[in-house]
Amino acid sequence: MDRKNITTNRKAFHDYNIFEKFVAGIVLTGTEIKSIRNNAINLKDSFCKIDDNEIFLYNCHISPYDKGNRYNHEEKRTRKLLLTKKEILKISQKIKKDGYALIPLEAFFVSGLVKIEIGLAKGKKLYDKREDMVKKDQKREMDRASKNKF
Repeated sequence: MDRKNITTNRKAFHDYNIFEKFVAGIVLTGTEIKSIRNNAINLKDSFCKIDDNEIFLYNCHISPYDKGNRYNHEEKRTRKLLLTKKEILKISQKIKKDGYALIPLEAFFVSGLVKIEIGLAKGKKLYDKREDMVKKDQKREMDRASKNKF
């Protein structure tokens, strides 16, 4: 599978603990795909919801295509995500039972098609975020020390 990363939602990894990941297709218009090929997509404040056994992506910003005309798309429109019925039922049960949130983590190309990686997540508390930052700093220091030894 040839996977070319477009964008990553780094804020999601900072604010949430990710428990399970799913890869979904996304329904786009022509000008949206052209904008995405120019890396004009932002997943920062976006989220997913399940409505009538379908998953929708809300608040995802895709900039208008600069060469688009009157057929250009709306920037923050709701977009449908494509998953199997079995996956959608599994996700909806976990959301209802365990109180997970559904967060988009990454957008990437797979053989010319745009895919969105979504994750079942729970919000981190402030002390969890601090703990992760300390671990990250310690790892960085260890990498620097091992690099300087050789």
